[in-house]
Amino acid sequence: MTHPSAADAASSMRHANAAGHRDETRQRVVKAAADLLAREGREAVTTRAVAAAAGLQPPAIYRLFGDKDGLLDAVVEHGYATFLARKRIAASPSDPVADLRAGWDLAVEFGISNPELYALMYGEPKRGTTSMAFLAGMQILTGRINRLAVNGLLRLSEGMAATVIHATARGAVLTWLSLPEDQRDPALLDAMRESMVTAVTTQAPAIDDPGPAAAANALRASLPETTALSPAERSLLTEWLDRLIDRAPTKDVSSTRRAR
Repeated sequence: MTHPSAADAASSMRHANAAGHRDETRQRVVKAAADLLAREGREAVTTRAVAAAAGLQPPAIYRLFGDKDGLLDAVVEHGYATFLARKRIAASPSDPVADLRAGWDLAVEFGISNPELYALMYGEPKRGTTSMAFLAGMQILTGRINRLAVNGLLRLSEGMAATVIHATARGAVLTWLSLPEDQRDPALLDAMRESMVTAVTTQAPAIDDPGPAAAANALRASLPETTALSPAERSLLTEWLDRLIDRAPTKDVSSTRRAR
């Protein structure tokens, strides 16, 4: 049996130190790129700007990531890892449907809180979907869906349920971010979440009988054709009807989403 020489041991140590230094540098660059993305948007994430923020020369970016696209892929992986950390610390209610709502709300919260990163993660469907963090997050989701199935609460196949959950969460976030800030009504997110619950589970949505809201909606839709009222009267009536519609009652459900 041969034993490694002192020279071999020293060489192995140097390689380990070099690899460790490279990983630290890579992480520093990814963090710099993610911070730049959050502050100034995707167009600001240039190799020159990221290198300067990380205290490196631009050629270092190419050595570490190959090109700018490789850097963006690394930022997306960082985003999935950040989201995964939040998923893992989230409480798991004993009620599988409450757990589903909580997970959906958590995903939407993440997107709304990190708009530029979310757009990078989900603006291109295939980007980052082979990363370990993404796959681990999918395992958490499939676990939630499987608990629904075991309890006889799943309306769709498990695969289709995962697709619907992803589609509604992404649609809710991207629609919210596309709206002017004064038009971002949290009721939109509640409606999207409950449409997902209705489609995926056998549980009724957490929206009570709308009472006068349905009638108010019908009258509101017919107002443009009404000639019996003056413009000022139509405007006032529209305001009253909108109040009735917007204040339709909802049930109290377990949710991680805070009021925005």
